[in-house]
Amino acid sequence: MLIVLSPAKTLDFETPSPTEEYSQPTLLSESELLIKRCQQLSMQDIASLMKVSDKIAGLNVARFADWKLPLTTDTAKQALFAFKGDVYTGLEAQTLSAEAVTYAQQHLRILSGLYGLLKPLDLMLAYRLEMGTKLNNLRGANLYQFWGSIVTDSVNEALNAQDDQILVNLASNEYFKAVKKKALNGKIITPIFKDQKNGQYKVISFYAKKARGLMARYILENQITDIEKLKAFTVDGYYFVAADSTPTDLVFYRDEK
Repeated sequence: MLIVLSPAKTLDFETPSPTEEYSQPTLLSESELLIKRCQQLSMQDIASLMKVSDKIAGLNVARFADWKLPLTTDTAKQALFAFKGDVYTGLEAQTLSAEAVTYAQQHLRILSGLYGLLKPLDLMLAYRLEMGTKLNNLRGANLYQFWGSIVTDSVNEALNAQDDQILVNLASNEYFKAVKKKALNGKIITPIFKDQKNGQYKVISFYAKKARGLMARYILENQITDIEKLKAFTVDGYYFVAADSTPTDLVFYRDEK
C-alpha cells in the first residue's frame, strides 16, 4: 500500500529532526531546471504569480537564490519533518516511532511542485512552489506541463515496490492532478472525511486536511496493507460509512460534538 500526501506551505526548519538518517530526492535534475527558471523572477513577479505579499515574495526570492546542490543536512531537512501544515498536524511526524518512519520511507510519498515526488527522508531546502502555479517554463505554461508523466512514472516505480498495487490518495485535488490516473499501475483508494455541521455531513477543509494526516499516521503505525483494515479507522471520532462509499471512495463521518 502506497500513501501519497500533499506538501504544506508552512515549514519548520528550526526544530531538529528526530533522526539523522536521510535520502536524496530522485528528481533533483528536474528541480534544478525549475530553480533556474524561478531565479529569473523578480519579487513583483513572485507576488503576482503566487498571490502573496511582498514580504513572502521577498522571502522566496532569497530561497530561490540560495538553492544549490548538493543537499546536505547543514541547510536541508528531511521532508517528513520539514512540512508543518494541517495535514502534518494530524500526522505528527516528530512523534512517529523509528519503525514507523522506516516503514514510511517505503510506503509514503509526498507530491511537490519543486521536487516532483519526495520520500519521507529526502532532504529538501525551504521553498514555496505550489503545483497549481502557472509558471511559464521550458515545457509549457504551468507545473503540470513541466512534470508531464515524470511524477506518474515515479509513483508507478514506488507502487511496483509494494505487495498489493494499492495507492491511498490522501493528497489534495491540486496535487493529485499531477498524477495521470489512467497511467497508474494500481488501484486508487481515496478516503473522504466529512464532519457534521448543522445536521449535515460535509467536507470541511481544515478538518479534512488534518484527518488525512491522521489516516496516514494510522497506516504507518499499524502497517496497514488491507482495504478492509482501512475502513476500521476510528481515530478522533471518525467512522466508516458504507452507504456513502464506493469501492474506491471510502467515506468517513464524524459527528458534531
